[in-house]
Amino acid sequence: MNSKEEILSRIRRNTGTRHGMPDLVLQPITYADPWEAFAENLAAAGGKALRIEEGESVEQAIRKAFPEAKRVASNLPGFPIATFNPDELDDPRELDGTDLAVVAGEFAVAENGAVWIPCQARHKALYFIPEALVILIPRERVVCHMHEAYRLVAERDYPYGVFMSGPSKTADIEQALVFGAHGPVRVMVIGC
Repeated sequence: MNSKEEILSRIRRNTGTRHGMPDLVLQPITYADPWEAFAENLAAAGGKALRIEEGESVEQAIRKAFPEAKRVASNLPGFPIATFNPDELDDPRELDGTDLAVVAGEFAVAENGAVWIPCQARHKALYFIPEALVILIPRERVVCHMHEAYRLVAERDYPYGVFMSGPSKTADIEQALVFGAHGPVRVMVIGC
């Protein structure tokens, strides 16, 4: 008997009454307006949600929100404001200096303001290197909670994906909050 088995054996011998696992009743949170709840929770995480209304252009909204962006990456087909397609780069380090990346998200989660972004780019770095990230999602693809989100993710096979909620941020023990330490400084989600 190895030391691990010996320890577990002693625990079993000295354990009094054993209890079975309790039945778990899941009552997940729901929202009357999932998009509004998502927008509030994304704002609390430091991001911004924007709803494109009838007659508005996604490109105009992005230009208005990021007028300073000169180097704009996107591999979305027919996206006119992109200055380059990141999938044409051989080395992900060439993404350094990207002002803005525009990517597609699959769905959003109202409960925590997160967006599921499956990797649809040649280099995963596209989601983390730019100063700002715009994520486009269909407005009707907002689920209420992470239980629904995990079910959606489990239905498909992804080589890589990430839940992102707001810009990258970290705080040290002196409680100095820093944005952009591990990813974009600004994150905007546009519901189309």
